[in-house]
Amino acid sequence: MDTSTTFFSEATVKDGASPLTGRNGLGHAGHNYRHPHNNLSVEDILRDIQATADIPLERSRTLPAASYTNAEFLDWEVAHILGAGWVCLAHKSQIPKPGDFINLDVLGEPLIVVHGKDGEIRVLSRVCPHRAMDIMPPGFGYDGHGPADATEGKPGCGHTRIFLCPYHHWSFELDGRLKGCPEMHKAECFQRDDVGLKTFRCEVWHGFVFLNLSGDAAPVAEQYTELDRDLRGWNLGDMKVIITKEWDCPFNWKVLVENFMEGYHHLGAHCKTLQPLMPARDTWTDAERAHSIRVNLPYKESVTSSDESDFKPIPTLDPEHYRQMAVFLGQPSFLLFTAADRVFWYRIDPVSADRSRLLTTCLVNDEALADPKYDEKFAIAEKMLVDFHLEDMEVCTAVQRGFYATGYQRGRLSHLEMPIWLIQRYMAARSRGTYPTIDQPPAPAQRTPALTPC
Repeated sequence: MDTSTTFFSEATVKDGASPLTGRNGLGHAGHNYRHPHNNLSVEDILRDIQATADIPLERSRTLPAASYTNAEFLDWEVAHILGAGWVCLAHKSQIPKPGDFINLDVLGEPLIVVHGKDGEIRVLSRVCPHRAMDIMPPGFGYDGHGPADATEGKPGCGHTRIFLCPYHHWSFELDGRLKGCPEMHKAECFQRDDVGLKTFRCEVWHGFVFLNLSGDAAPVAEQYTELDRDLRGWNLGDMKVIITKEWDCPFNWKVLVENFMEGYHHLGAHCKTLQPLMPARDTWTDAERAHSIRVNLPYKESVTSSDESDFKPIPTLDPEHYRQMAVFLGQPSFLLFTAADRVFWYRIDPVSADRSRLLTTCLVNDEALADPKYDEKFAIAEKMLVDFHLEDMEVCTAVQRGFYATGYQRGRLSHLEMPIWLIQRYMAARSRGTYPTIDQPPAPAQRTPALTPC
């Protein structure tokens, strides 16, 4: 049996089976975790991160293992980084019509992203204000119960005219207002207009729906000014999500983000997929920004476009994007991987210190959808998305296992891992209550600089 297929089926297993099973042994019944690094307090970890972030790139190193394994530290991250920033939930093409919705759990919150009857997109809590019932439990409650219709082949997606709590049949409008509440006429001082599903602050930027749990973050457009310039040519708001893959990941959310952003691992983990196209040594990182990171992945000179697999290049891109791919991080967790004809978007959500949920997607424009060879190219794109992410799943799972080992050592970073260093600087800045480049000079852009030996 093909081992990559085996690993894929195990790593993404659902329906009550352990999501921690991988072909490297992580999560098997005979494997017992040890936690030798979890004796650090949150304050100890933050002091270490600050000290590590203050080291120049040429001498940079990895973070303490506890920053990837400590549950209390994840609570700090949720409060000060993830919940305090903007987390991308969906793309508007996933809910194109009024009544369309997506159910998802993010940072412990059961949520609905819904396209309202008034055309507005909102993010609502799924928790009924009556008795705390999740109004849209997995499977949409009982078969044939309620007004919502599940969208075939898209877990958590559906269409409805109202939301109905299956517990006591309280109903809600698509904007969260309470519509009906049977047998509440004898409840003194009960005012229906005072009750409804909690509405969370959200914004739509370039077609993506963002959530801010704290409610006090600066607007998305204000934080992502550099990303706006980077991404303008793709017209992301007009693109459509054509592929979605869900993954149960037995590793800390930062493991995935760091892996996504650095091109150094092309020469190892992706030696047969990405390295022949975009050699690791040619990748380089833009200058430090307050709210985003950009990494450029130039194509090998011999790489050419293929009519058999590629869609027509988007004509509004800057010329540089026809000669390279790029990866972007909109802090803290908005991940994009761009090509001349498509965009990949990843949504990562921590479940615990050593487990995450991941959605990987691919977006294309209307011209690609009209391509006579669309079906064939879709199949190639889907296989490619799975193939190179399987490689990432395996290494990320093995990295998380290493954090628990007594043999764990703090490693030195390559200049090709500048994005990891920038993430460290972002975390350190957030621990100071600010952002990179606000109270310290920004790190300059690199173009594969030669390092001076120690």
